[in-house]
Amino acid sequence: MSNPAKVDLEPAYVLHARSYRETSELLEVFTAGHGRVGLVARGARRPKSPFRGVLNPFQPLRVSWSGRGELQTLRAAESTDAAAVLAADRIMAGFYVNELLMRLLHRHDPHPELFMHYGSVVAQLAICEDVEVLLRGFELELLREIGYALNLEQDSVSQEPLVETRQYEFRVEQGAVVAEHAQDDGSCFSGAQLLAIGRREFDDPVVRKRAKHLLRAALNYHLGERGLETRRIAAAMKR
Repeated sequence: MSNPAKVDLEPAYVLHARSYRETSELLEVFTAGHGRVGLVARGARRPKSPFRGVLNPFQPLRVSWSGRGELQTLRAAESTDAAAVLAADRIMAGFYVNELLMRLLHRHDPHPELFMHYGSVVAQLAICEDVEVLLRGFELELLREIGYALNLEQDSVSQEPLVETRQYEFRVEQGAVVAEHAQDDGSCFSGAQLLAIGRREFDDPVVRKRAKHLLRAALNYHLGERGLETRRIAAAMKR
């Protein structure tokens, strides 16, 4: 999709911001109609800038920009609702979701359904009881949106429905394959577990644990060797 010369009042969230030159910021913004967009917020760090206090993570915005190419110029930004107030552990979950979008979405590739889902996740992070369930649902939705949906219904060889009592290996590039030998290293899943993950039924703690293992493997496959900075930070905080 070619990026237009001018966009006005586009629903958006800031995924990432960093300082640029003396007073400006470079932004990665997730928008409803244009996908991920790179913007320069000129003078955003000046004391009297209209952008100060607005360009925050998890803040619903409407933004206007102009220009062509990979990096365009932010012209205006206004909040449309209060930002989600997140506790420390919820903030890390939010930054994790942001980093996934940064790494796995191409610029100027719109995903309006994913944008709506992201907004729901941000709102739910402030109030939901089980963050892990929220994250697993988002990971499944993200993989589906970028064209890498996991087939959690069929044996990838026979194309037959998964059998709840049978053991399977799940190969990211292929799908579920009947396990010739039961493994105790966590690489095998029962058909019942895979079906539950596909239906996003995470009431069972064992299914939640297996879903995390499966989705981490799937995401790592597409992220490559670099991995995620938020995972490294979270692990360091636990230590």
